[in-house]
Amino acid sequence: MKKLMVLAVVGYAGLLHGQAGKTQSCRRAVFEGDVRAGEGFERVFARGLKFYLEPLRSGWIVRVLAVDEPRGAHDYAGLATPPYNSVSPLLIGTDWSFRAQDAVAWNPRRFRYAADRGAFRRLAGLYDGVVAGDPGKSAIAAELVSGQPEGVLTILDARIVPGIADQAQMAATVASHLGTTPHSVDQASTASPLGRVEELRFRVELDMGPGVEVAKGVQAEKMQCPMPTARR
Repeated sequence: MKKLMVLAVVGYAGLLHGQAGKTQSCRRAVFEGDVRAGEGFERVFARGLKFYLEPLRSGWIVRVLAVDEPRGAHDYAGLATPPYNSVSPLLIGTDWSFRAQDAVAWNPRRFRYAADRGAFRRLAGLYDGVVAGDPGKSAIAAELVSGQPEGVLTILDARIVPGIADQAQMAATVASHLGTTPHSVDQASTASPLGRVEELRFRVELDMGPGVEVAKGVQAEKMQCPMPTARR
């Protein structure tokens, strides 16, 4: 009887070891692109999801959208990258008193996006409460956001008309890499307080969860799967 118990314990320990030894396979989608002022860029990077650099009058905004759903008020990146209605790494341009040189000096841009439709809908349901300052909903949203996959947009080159205004304090806290971000200056354009970003060349890296496949035609890099987080 004692021998059987020992064998059972050894067998169970071996099973645990085998489970712990299994490694899940995760991938990172990587692609590059370029845009001129007024132009957009989009790329499907995973099943049902696309990256979209949407043109604005002030520059661009990073969005992650569902391919097969109607466009709504929110997108997968906007909901997973708080704070809302404020300075954001998703905005690449002269919003919030950023000068053109500040916009390209905030480099790289790190953000998150909702991993799937379920996470997107949960975050959308919490949005109004977070904006209203509800501490309970804000805490739930923060926990949910922390478990979403990460993305990085790195500016590889830019062409700008520099702004001549003094640097805003908000920009000064993040715009620290102008010296290491390749860029050129359009000397022929008329100066303005905030200037303008005329062209961008960039690289995008989007982490993906276990079992999520990178879309055909997009470079896939192996990565360590993120640790799962508790859900409420």
